Amino acid sequence: MLERKHFILATILAVITLGFSIRFLWSANHEFLIYVAVILVVAGLIAATFARVRYSFVCLVGLAIWAVLHLAGGGIRVNDDVLYGLILIPISEKYSILRYDQVVHAFGFGVATLVLYQLLANLLPSKDMKRFSIGLVTVMAGCGLGALNENIEFLLTVLLPQTGVGGYENTSLDLCSNLFGALCAYFLVRTGILSPGRK
Repeated sequence: MLERKHFILATILAVITLGFSIRFLWSANHEFLIYVAVILVVAGLIAATFARVRYSFVCLVGLAIWAVLHLAGGGIRVNDDVLYGLILIPISEKYSILRYDQVVHAFGFGVATLVLYQLLANLLPSKDMKRFSIGLVTVMAGCGLGALNENIEFLLTVLLPQTGVGGYENTSLDLCSNLFGALCAYFLVRTGILSPGRK
């Protein structure tokens, strides 16, 4: 079941993760060392369940890109700040939009929504996957994972003396980004532009 492309993807992700881990250790960045641990746990869960779920390569590549974007957000500095603080396009004068952080949130939880859609597609008939209720459940599940991520970020503010998590406004913008990403992912699947695949 595992193909050469899976080993190549896993190797690339492992090398990049190791490189950022060394950087975070060197700079005593405990916040992102915890995120590295989360990435390793998720990778372990995917490896342990791959034989049963057979995640599509589209989903696996998306998850790997998400992990790298997240590590880069805390490990690369631009203009005396981490990449996560970088404004990519100044859309609003009142809110810090559009930040690298928000793009990563939208992309990441869009990918998470694709994975959840595939999990459902492996269990339900094809005709059921076209129902509005399935789309609603999938998008809300993707947003639920996004909310779990915000809980993890809050826990970090409790455990660590200093983090780059941000306050209420940042959390709200993150949740909006998560919803946007989840909706975009389902739109791509529903219109046939992108398919996460079936087992």
